[in-house]
Amino acid sequence: MLGRSSLISVEAAQHLLLDHVQCVGETELVALEDALDRIVAVAIAAPEDLPSHPRSTMDGYAVVAADTFGASESMPCYLPIQGEVFMGEMPKQVLSRGSCMRIATGGLLPDGADSVVMFEHTVPVDDSLIEIVKSVGKGANIINRGDDIESGSIALPAGRRLLPQDLGLLAGLGITRVEVYRKIRFGIISTGDEIVAYDSRPEPGKVRNINSITLAGQARRLGVEINDYGIVADQQESFFPAIEEAVAHNDVVAFSGGSSVGTRDLGEQAVAMLGSPGVLIHGVALKPGKPILIGLHDATPLFGLPGHPVSAMVCFDLFVAPAMQKLMGYKEQSLKSGPSVDAVLGRNIASAPGRKDIVRVQLRFSEGFMQAYPVLGKSGSISTLSRAHGYIVIEEALQGLTAETPVKVYLYQ
Repeated sequence: MLGRSSLISVEAAQHLLLDHVQCVGETELVALEDALDRIVAVAIAAPEDLPSHPRSTMDGYAVVAADTFGASESMPCYLPIQGEVFMGEMPKQVLSRGSCMRIATGGLLPDGADSVVMFEHTVPVDDSLIEIVKSVGKGANIINRGDDIESGSIALPAGRRLLPQDLGLLAGLGITRVEVYRKIRFGIISTGDEIVAYDSRPEPGKVRNINSITLAGQARRLGVEINDYGIVADQQESFFPAIEEAVAHNDVVAFSGGSSVGTRDLGEQAVAMLGSPGVLIHGVALKPGKPILIGLHDATPLFGLPGHPVSAMVCFDLFVAPAMQKLMGYKEQSLKSGPSVDAVLGRNIASAPGRKDIVRVQLRFSEGFMQAYPVLGKSGSISTLSRAHGYIVIEEALQGLTAETPVKVYLYQ
């Protein structure tokens, strides 16, 4: 076990954790309309060329490019209009040299044509003749067969999270079902004799359960199924059975409130009780989130998260989410912390060396560039997260950052 006597770095903890985590491997076929945000299990090859026929990318006239050679406003060329290409229909004529055909954006290019002149570069003489005032090269303003994607090429690789545009690509290829990894299940347990349901009025000394809601929300953003086991007392006879049940029915388990190193800490005992490989890490050089507990029972990652909601959410982003993504089938190179923006720091921030500091910030656009200002408040204050647009990272080797330092802000979504 690492971290108990001397703290392990965040990066080392992440590597150790992910070395022990493998994709669930189980797949299922889902309808295309249900595949958003699912992870592709098997690389998808294009069954046909897209487009299947050359198309115009502009409103204009289908032409043979050589017929427009040298055309300009001072010396236009004249082409008779042979006909029109109607949307949704195959052209009924072969374009003759020295002629043109009207065509709309997306229209199928008639045989004989090799380019399209935009309407803006033509002047109608009458209903049967146009002037062309700008020449075009072969292939101009068209998309050829297979230019989008060729038959047999990889349309989407395994391990990709399906975005709306990916579904559009598959729809364009006529693919109606996709093989994806099954959704993983996330078990959440809240521990602590002081915790009460968030919909109740807490008595003095009690606090509402925040972590179950926030952790479930973070997990749902990843497309994970949630199993909430409620609030469990800080007693072995209650806590141990809850952990055993959660591990038996979920792919990832997190309990919050039982990760601190103290006399009432049952988390480490519970993970050890479950058996090999047991506790991997207890304590990371991180603020907030230092007392996190990370373990493993067979293939199931276990996380003991701090009771403070801010710390728990930070630990989720840094440790739980990457583990979930790998279980879900993400390729390791695609494990990311989310979108970010570049900014400059609006004020000095102090930091203790030897730990990674996660600092919540607000973004303000001022003097022509984006500035990041720390959100002040106690480390356990959940309102600081609601007021923040994102966070910056101060690395272990630094003793803080000065105003006007360029920073990367990782955005909350």
